[in-house]
Amino acid sequence: MTDTVNKVKLSQWDALLVESLRSLGWSDEELLRRVASGELPVDESEYHFEYAQLTVLAGEQPEVFQQAVTGGYQIKYNTIRGIRSWISIALGKQAELELEEGKEAAEVALSETEASQLEAVLSFGWRITGGPAGADVTGVYRIEPTRR
Repeated sequence: MTDTVNKVKLSQWDALLVESLRSLGWSDEELLRRVASGELPVDESEYHFEYAQLTVLAGEQPEVFQQAVTGGYQIKYNTIRGIRSWISIALGKQAELELEEGKEAAEVALSETEASQLEAVLSFGWRITGGPAGADVTGVYRIEPTRR
C-alpha cells in the first residue's frame, strides 16, 4: 500500500496540469522555474489547459506546489473521467470506461510500476485490482470506487 499520509493534496485539475507539463519532458526544476516565471506554453490538446492556474497556485502556496512537483501528491477527489484523463496524460495509455451506475470503473493495461504511480495519486475511495498474470510485464488493472 502506498503512503499517502504525508503527501500534499492537489485538485484533480491541478494534477492534470502538472502531468501535462511533465509530459513535455521538463525536469522538476524546469517545471518549477517556468511555472513561477509564467513562461508557459499554449496547450493545443483536447483539454485546452490554462497553465497560468499553476502560477497562481505556486504563488499562493509555494511549499505545496514545490512538494507536489518534487515529492509527489495525492489527488483530493477523483472522478472516473478524471482518472482516465490522468492515465492518458501521465502514462500515455488509454483506459476503457464502464459507466453503468453502480459498476463505474476504468480498465487499462499497465506495468506494475505504472499501476504503483497511479495508486500513489488516487484519492481516498478508489482501489486498483487486477494486474499481471504470470510472468507478463503488464496486466489489465481495474480502477473502481470502493464500495462499503
